[in-house]
Amino acid sequence: QVQLVESGGGLVQAGGSLRLSCEASGRPFSSYAMGWFRQAPGKEREFVASIRWSGGTTYYGDSVKCRFTISRHSRKNMIYLQMDSLNAEDTAIYYCAAQKVGASGYNTWGQGTQVTVSS
Repeated sequence: QVQLVESGGGLVQAGGSLRLSCEASGRPFSSYAMGWFRQAPGKEREFVASIRWSGGTTYYGDSVKCRFTISRHSRKNMIYLQMDSLNAEDTAIYYCAAQKVGASGYNTWGQGTQVTVSS
């Protein structure tokens, strides 16, 4: 019943910034972690970042570790992805995902939001 809805994607100039949001709709749910993935045309899906609810531990893919920041809302099942120093290689569809407590992996996915970086 839980659905994830991404927002904030769009067109941005190289070197610019963008913030993505992911909101869980429907019934409240308990998450072990939430994260972001991306997929560019002709490429495999790539892990971007994730965050644990307990303690807020974060993880990043090597290609974005120094430029992107994942965070969570203090009261809602919502996460953000602050994207700085964007370049053309960041162009992709970005997907939000959630891992429920007790699940072995991400089992809930959003429909994605497109990020296009022009140069």
